[in-house]
Amino acid sequence: MKFLTEYRSPELAERYLEEIKKTVTRPWTIMEVCGGQTHSLVKNGILNMLPPEINMVHGPGCPVCVTPINLIDKALYLAEEKGVILCSFGDMLRVPGSEKSLLQAKAGGADVRILYSPLEAVKLAKENPDKEVVFFAVGFETTAPANALSVIHAHRLGLHNYSILASHVLVPPAIEAVMNDEESNIEAFLAAGHVCTIMGIDEYYPLVDKFRIPMVVTGFEPVDLLQGILMTVKQLEAGEAKVENQYSRVVRSEGNPEAIKVIEKVFQINDREWRGIGTIPMSGYEVRKEFAAFDANLKFDVQIEKTPESEECIAGLVLKGIKKPNECPQFGKKCKPEMPLGAPMVSSEGACAAYYHFHQAIQDLEMVNV
Repeated sequence: MKFLTEYRSPELAERYLEEIKKTVTRPWTIMEVCGGQTHSLVKNGILNMLPPEINMVHGPGCPVCVTPINLIDKALYLAEEKGVILCSFGDMLRVPGSEKSLLQAKAGGADVRILYSPLEAVKLAKENPDKEVVFFAVGFETTAPANALSVIHAHRLGLHNYSILASHVLVPPAIEAVMNDEESNIEAFLAAGHVCTIMGIDEYYPLVDKFRIPMVVTGFEPVDLLQGILMTVKQLEAGEAKVENQYSRVVRSEGNPEAIKVIEKVFQINDREWRGIGTIPMSGYEVRKEFAAFDANLKFDVQIEKTPESEECIAGLVLKGIKKPNECPQFGKKCKPEMPLGAPMVSSEGACAAYYHFHQAIQDLEMVNV
């Protein structure tokens, strides 16, 4: 497939690796923001192949991982106690709440459904006028247009039995929070290409100016990531700090204006709690008052007490790039995908899941670094 297979070329990947090795002269710590980037780096063995001077650390770019426990508990309450049809992307079902997951609630008889699009949930609401349908709207800026569009469609159809439980988080404030953490030693970022496809790259210039760090937008294929790392290392070695776009075949500077209009019509920016990290100011979307009838938080007004994370889980440190998954004492022991202590072990974008599922690659990496 054009624009895909050529970015998996072993020969091209090898050339970029050799160029990286020739360019780097000292240690650098680079954070890839997105969990999709993390999985590609681990799955394709890129971490093993990079020179030891380059330390890739893994960021908070997994929206499922940072969805607060009390919001999952609210979804559970709606499904089990209010009898709604609770719809979600599949990733959310196995993420633990304070006592159970949505998958366990489904096994217990709750009407929890996996959908591929929130527009499917609107269709469900139309077909089931006597039932409340709630879509658990989780994601970064990438999924916000579709979730906003579902609200617009439900509004136009006059569906009073449809609402969304919004847990949208934004990438630039998360990067700023990571940089402001006193334990952070991040020197550059690989920004998430799919987010920038929607929002463009203008939001990153203030961050680069403030923190004097390189920011390179990349795709998710091996060649994308290696080219992005090379571009980042060249900046670091030259003492430069600028925004660059490796993913130019998809990402435009202005992003997708029509998608942004849809987001801004339905959502407004607010403070948002991030699981394992805490509240980050102006880092999330909430439904605007004009569409309050489609906001499950307001519609059901369920007050759920906050529950602390497991003291044995270091997910917050992993999400901030301070620790790596295999540095957790419980990694692969008490914490496994079938019995996770934290969300990064079960999400398809979680760093802990990447390390667990590609364990041999991590072992190889450790041997290389000995």
